[in-house]
Amino acid sequence: MISTEWGLTHEVAAALVATAILAPSSHNTQPWVFRVRGPSIGVLADRTRALPVNDPDDRELTISCACALFNLRVAAAQAQLAATLHAPCNSDDPDCLATLELAPATAPDADLAALYDAVALRRTYRHIFADRPVAASVMEALAVAATQEGAWLHILDSRTQRQQTGELVAEGDEEQWADPAWRRELAAWMHPRRRGDGLTLPDLALPVAQAVVRTFDMGYGVAARDIQLADASPVLAVLGTSGDTLADWIAAGQALQRLLLTATQHGLQASFLNQPIEVASLRTKLRQATGRSGFAQVLLRLGHAEKVLPAAPRRPLDEVIEMAE
Repeated sequence: MISTEWGLTHEVAAALVATAILAPSSHNTQPWVFRVRGPSIGVLADRTRALPVNDPDDRELTISCACALFNLRVAAAQAQLAATLHAPCNSDDPDCLATLELAPATAPDADLAALYDAVALRRTYRHIFADRPVAASVMEALAVAATQEGAWLHILDSRTQRQQTGELVAEGDEEQWADPAWRRELAAWMHPRRRGDGLTLPDLALPVAQAVVRTFDMGYGVAARDIQLADASPVLAVLGTSGDTLADWIAAGQALQRLLLTATQHGLQASFLNQPIEVASLRTKLRQATGRSGFAQVLLRLGHAEKVLPAAPRRPLDEVIEMAE
């Protein structure tokens, strides 16, 4: 029997969180805090890093935090720890999205531990993928990964579905870029790499880029580029859930990260074309294009990367860890 006196040391907690924060997040906002208390780590939403225009309901913020939560589970398994998940937290703190109770284990989750190396290799790949198909067996593995975490994955494999989806992405681009508040929010998250977060640009280019984004509606040009990205992607897929509650968003984030890590194991990378989900009037149309019931949560593209990208910057650990008394 494991002693109830067992607790996480700062060193172990820091190692686990260092893996957790390698998760993707909208605009690389990294909207999470990890509260260490005894044998537990709570995953909290840092709403000071929210995107109120792009993500008014904090749906994507929650999905991002749940991706980090899944990484935390992977790191725990790799560290020979058993993990009991409580999600949502069932606490009085609305920012507490999940709590992971940890204890030493003789038989940790081997499937989770096997994903550990993929965490550091995963990238958000915004370039055109290599012109290589993805094997059907790999797509089946990705669908299983989503299902394991309570979500579903629909591959947009017909020409009609892909064309409809590309048109929805373009429509979303044009609507978002036409909104000055959305452009200001995007510009505010364009940062130099040394900041450790945001959409990174070289120091000299940053002021000009921010001014251009704030000032000019470039929706038509961005839409044309994104249609090209969608059309050239070996795989376009929608990740969805049966419901659209907080619990569903947490499930979607964990399913997304399990899928992304599984894809990385198979030599794939991914990026997101979430405009038809972020624009409320288009979200139902995207789900209808899949022919599935439920709610579309993420629109992603997958394929083989043609170049190796550096990892996106991350905030220092001491900014995201709270060691509770």
